[in-house]
Amino acid sequence: MAIIEVDGARVDVSQQGEGRDLVLLHSLLTDRSVFDRVAPTLARKRKLTLVNLPGYGGSSAAGADIESYADRIAAVLAALRLPRETDVLGNGFGGFFAVMLAVRHGKRFDRLVAAPALATFPEPARAPFHRMAGLVSSQGMSAVLDAAIQRMLPAAFIAQNPEVVAERKRALAAADPACFATACLALAKLDLSGRLKEVANPTLVMAGSEDATTPPALARELAAKIPHAKFRELRGCGHCPQIEDPDTFVAALEDFLD
Repeated sequence: MAIIEVDGARVDVSQQGEGRDLVLLHSLLTDRSVFDRVAPTLARKRKLTLVNLPGYGGSSAAGADIESYADRIAAVLAALRLPRETDVLGNGFGGFFAVMLAVRHGKRFDRLVAAPALATFPEPARAPFHRMAGLVSSQGMSAVLDAAIQRMLPAAFIAQNPEVVAERKRALAAADPACFATACLALAKLDLSGRLKEVANPTLVMAGSEDATTPPALARELAAKIPHAKFRELRGCGHCPQIEDPDTFVAALEDFLD
């Protein structure tokens, strides 16, 4: 772990591997340890930069909108002197502002993988973010752990993998409640629809077929609105395929990056 200072903020980053640079951004429901099952394989031919987002690990808070997260990551790319030939993958929340990163700072990196993301959430899907924001603000992270697991992983996987569920709960419990609430509200109001045509980076949108949080049908619509983007559905996976099926996740990613 290393803490770097960017624009007066602390960012907790970890690097491993050698080769072309790949930045990994985790979801709202996890920290960067969500990539632990795929990082050793990816690091065989890539230099990985894993970032703990604001409120996770040693990373300090960001602003109240997706743009501020994207700008923070752009500052990290500059501070680490990552080359233009750097690829960026965002999972869930990380995928949303990775798309915004491409809109605002697309010339700063090369290929974009949103795994997954949406252009915006339908109105009924915004309510859970408001509910989670209220719960963590009044009761702390423990109040949303069960709901977060259900959003993160399919029911069958939860039933068969209690040790993974316990691991994910421990990781999320350590998040800063105020930052988590801020991120929830940012997602609730997010609408990327009018900006997607500005994405010029080669793009892959990946989504699990069982993802109830960012449904594949809506992820496919995101890909259709980004110029020349590709879409890939990972059969049998939910919101975090890097946990559920690491081999399939790595194969799909490397098929695009290679």
